[in-house]
Amino acid sequence: MEKNTYIIHTDGGSRNNPGEAAIGVVIERNRTLVHEFGKTIGIATNNVAEYTAVVEALQYMKTIEKTGKYSIHFILDSQLVVNQLNGIFKIKDSTLREFVFQVRHLEQEVGGHISYEAVRREQNKRADYFVNHALDEA
Repeated sequence: MEKNTYIIHTDGGSRNNPGEAAIGVVIERNRTLVHEFGKTIGIATNNVAEYTAVVEALQYMKTIEKTGKYSIHFILDSQLVVNQLNGIFKIKDSTLREFVFQVRHLEQEVGGHISYEAVRREQNKRADYFVNHALDEA
């Protein structure tokens, strides 16, 4: 990865799907932790939680970067969300379609080059930790 790249791990989860849901976000730049958090988001599905994590991460990025001279590489363990955001899968669900519109709007506001990659759950442990910690504390 190039020097001006943020790596953002996001995760979302729901107990009982739909059920009490939470998100986890871990943001790094140059292998240095920038910000990490988890929080509950109320009753939602797993997919809504996954998208909410991406939205929250992009909203946070708007507050710390104004130049647009960087890249953001998202790492998620949701194949569905990554493939929808990469334009590989069609978005049939109207709720998820609204999330994609919101993500696209935020991408334009944030600027820079933004990419999405799906990984195995084991490669997204820290973001997953924040999801489960938030749910355990709720």
